[in-house]
Amino acid sequence: MTAPAQLDSVDLAILRALQNDARITNRDLAAAAGIAPSTCLDRVARLRSCGVITGSATKIDPAALGRPLQAMLFVRVQPHRRELVDPFVQHALAQPETRAVFHLTGPDDFLVHVAATSAADLQRLVLDEFTARQEVALVHTTLIFQQWDGGPLLPPRVSRP
Repeated sequence: MTAPAQLDSVDLAILRALQNDARITNRDLAAAAGIAPSTCLDRVARLRSCGVITGSATKIDPAALGRPLQAMLFVRVQPHRRELVDPFVQHALAQPETRAVFHLTGPDDFLVHVAATSAADLQRLVLDEFTARQEVALVHTTLIFQQWDGGPLLPPRVSRP
């Protein structure tokens, strides 16, 4: 496990601003962090090089692309062995409906977030792409009515003795 990066208040201000708006200009980012634009560029480059910032992404509404029905598929694989994990994950990620795949502990082995065009499309995905696989013992489907994103991810607060 990687040790947490050593971040100061300026780094945290930069991360908070970038998480709220990844398209913010360097000048506005520097102003939000209270530093010079050249210093800000250096700080962001350092945060990227040490692996704190791993990328930026554009959020797209699945419904706007004709995939209004989102669901979580809880998948149980049997036997749950290492040699089956990677092929299953690659298969799940190859489906155009797949938004994310999580490997879990507990009764289910995987959680697959999907966005489908309709209930019939979701049924086809579950029956033809997941339960048809030999290692898949069970798929439990839960529809998503609404989703809320959390706030910026910041390091845990350090308690002082």
